[in-house]
Amino acid sequence: MPTVSRRRFLKITTAVGAGAAASGAAGLTLPDLLASLPEDGEVRTTPTFCDLCFWKCGAIAYTRGGRLWKIEGNPDDPLSRGRLCPRGTGGIGAHYDPDRIRAPLVRRANRGDEEWTEVTWDEALNVVAERLERIKAEHGPEAVAMFSHGIGGTFLKHTLRAFGTPNIAAPSYAQCRGPREVGFNLTFGEDVGSPERTDIRNARCLVLIGSHLGENMHNTQVQEFAEAIEKRATIIVVDPRYSVAASKAQHYLPIKPGTDTALLLAWMNVLVTEGMYDKEYVEAYGFGFEAFEAIIGRYTPEWAYTQTTIPPETIRETAREMARHRPATLVHPGRHVTWYGDDAQRSRAIALLNALLGSWGRRGGFYTPASMDVAAYPYPPYPTPERPKLDNPDGRYPFADGTLSNGIRDATITGEPYPIKGWFVYATNLLQALPSQEETLRAIQNLDFMVVVDVIPSEIAGWADVVLPESVYLERHDEVNVEWFREPFIALRQPVVEPPADQKPNWWIARRLAEKLGLGEYYPWRHVEEYLRQRIQTAGYDFNELEEKGIIRGPQQPIFFDEGVPAEFYTPSGKIEFYSPQLEGAGFDPVPTFTPPEEPPPGYFRLLYGRAPVHSFSRTQTNPLLSEMMDDNEVWINEDVARRHDLRSGDYVRLKNQDDVVSDRIRVKATQRIRGDCVYMVHGFGQQARGLRRAYGKGASDAQLITRYVNDPLMGGTGMSVNFVTLEREA
Repeated sequence: MPTVSRRRFLKITTAVGAGAAASGAAGLTLPDLLASLPEDGEVRTTPTFCDLCFWKCGAIAYTRGGRLWKIEGNPDDPLSRGRLCPRGTGGIGAHYDPDRIRAPLVRRANRGDEEWTEVTWDEALNVVAERLERIKAEHGPEAVAMFSHGIGGTFLKHTLRAFGTPNIAAPSYAQCRGPREVGFNLTFGEDVGSPERTDIRNARCLVLIGSHLGENMHNTQVQEFAEAIEKRATIIVVDPRYSVAASKAQHYLPIKPGTDTALLLAWMNVLVTEGMYDKEYVEAYGFGFEAFEAIIGRYTPEWAYTQTTIPPETIRETAREMARHRPATLVHPGRHVTWYGDDAQRSRAIALLNALLGSWGRRGGFYTPASMDVAAYPYPPYPTPERPKLDNPDGRYPFADGTLSNGIRDATITGEPYPIKGWFVYATNLLQALPSQEETLRAIQNLDFMVVVDVIPSEIAGWADVVLPESVYLERHDEVNVEWFREPFIALRQPVVEPPADQKPNWWIARRLAEKLGLGEYYPWRHVEEYLRQRIQTAGYDFNELEEKGIIRGPQQPIFFDEGVPAEFYTPSGKIEFYSPQLEGAGFDPVPTFTPPEEPPPGYFRLLYGRAPVHSFSRTQTNPLLSEMMDDNEVWINEDVARRHDLRSGDYVRLKNQDDVVSDRIRVKATQRIRGDCVYMVHGFGQQARGLRRAYGKGASDAQLITRYVNDPLMGGTGMSVNFVTLEREA
């Protein structure tokens, strides 16, 4: 299969820029935007919830003189508690973004030619329906796959399931949180969930391992982090980089990248050998502790020092500090945990460390989330697919409990176990989200058809046959949010203003497409408000109240063991499994072990990447408010390394990875705040879609450099911190 050259990639992404320009999008500077906002006129408020990340914070949006004016947190919302993060308050920029796609676009020639035609919605959906029906006739409905991110994909997934495909994935599983959920499920019989069930505000000791609170800006957690600091909780941060969270820590451990599991094993060794673990908790709820104890005894702090470079006395001191505050010691499970390919076992080690501290089900540790009872809409049953989903053939990854987006991509390339011929992509830029852009492009070449639903002309949209412009979250209804959280509640997203052009909400797109596919019976309601009203009122709640307040809160329920929550563990043993017969039976280590990751070649550095508080992945770089705060990224290089390369902060370099892929130029940040064996950059920059005029060519792309990955043998997630780069000075 031929690969796609970067020249061809740039040529194709240019087509989206042509489509955006043809639809009349005008340039807009931040001063222009601010000057255009109304200074007087009637002020109206509309409650809704945010869509700038998955956290779904409750918000109050304001219009003035009929135009969107500002957005604030909803004080009645348990997630936002009246405060939004920088992305949330900058959400009005999504509405005013001049780079938005304004009308449906259809590619009229071969994929890769710069020939877009702006069409009506009826014309675009006719093309989509005809091409999907053709694939169904030739290959079966299972040959269409969907990639989706966020609550907005609910109705489109409903249409695709009614069409007959089981192949629906979210990259957030295999490329982000999946190993964490598997590791905790194997230990406690439950996953961590989203939002995470972490009681940070009551923790007396908080341990963060590569978790960048304050930079990834998950709103509730950051607020609770501030509360924990105010209450003088002990903060322990493990990170090769001195992050914002590390600046708040009493104990900062600058660990060698890739050796986190070794540290976790040594911490557990100290707790067990010194008898500082929660013995009553382990005796009451633990299974296989004696076998676990025998194995963990070999992982001494002295052994861990040779792997992690963390001194043995520091390992012992921090382990004892955790024990002093148990059970209100919380070892945070993290969010983006796909690092080195052993990630489910590393997450299981974090779960076991929390189990030794007695924190699961206890105040200051992990609570049991509650939810309100809102039944699903009574749709007709979906057709039974003739073939099962193909992301994990023959159970290659036996503990995968979600669909693997990279597994769908593999099947699209190989045609095994059966071919995938159509992709439906909603709100996820796969060229930024999946590792190995070359593999993603190879898969796209094998497709007969691809449709992308997006707000902006992203890189993945440049490869589509049809691009459908969605209205932004402030312009639409979405599925009701019945949240699992420490306080149960129901939240409503509803339109604040009209879209600026011919953009449509996802529910409208999904319903109209279903009708064209002959699936109208799956949409017995005419408007989404009818659907939402029926769900809420059938559950016994007042939909008018929900519209007025944006939120209905339920009664507080017990969320800890000592409040009456049953100490139930949905594992085969019914207990916390320190020693896992499930893993042993599948041929894996029943207790986590440590294997050192590959070392960088001489002259290379491990590539680390992360988030910024003002951006969501690669989605917000064209937002005129958020891009003003951060319009490109920089590469963190240890100051001593920079000096040896005759580099200073502000100089430009290019990064070349182990496969000779060279990045765009990127500014140097020479600092002592990072180890000398790695470099770090913020994700989401260096975008090559020319329609993204504000973001095009700004900074460098970590996704471009992530050409290698290691699949987690337990669940198939993609460990991506296995790439190395060297520095090439830019004149």
